[in-house]
Amino acid sequence: MDEQERHANGMTVRRAVLGDAHVDRAQGKRTELTTEFQDLITRYAWGEIWTRPGLPRHTRSLLTISMMVALNREEELKLHLRAAANNGVTRDEIKEALLQAAIYCGVPAANSAFQMAQDVFDQMDLDAAK
Repeated sequence: MDEQERHANGMTVRRAVLGDAHVDRAQGKRTELTTEFQDLITRYAWGEIWTRPGLPRHTRSLLTISMMVALNREEELKLHLRAAANNGVTRDEIKEALLQAAIYCGVPAANSAFQMAQDVFDQMDLDAAK
């Protein structure tokens, strides 16, 4: 696969997982400084890793959520908590991943993650009700 194909495949998966609105916002905010980075993550995170056949997107979502807890990356965690539903991840599965993270990442990290998850789910419920 060439780089152009990898980018196209990556953009397809990125949009499927994160949603068009998020990707359009990210693309719209590109600057001279960030354009190459946006291209890099589209090609490699989404076009190379998320398209691999070895793990389903559902599993990749749960792994990503757990890693964002471990790394204390609030904005990315919120993004992937929202996106997980697009990959068929249930809230109960997220709860289990966060409980697992409490043991391996620490209770304070999981405590923050549970609060963020609740905030994200509350907002998702409000949006769905509209």
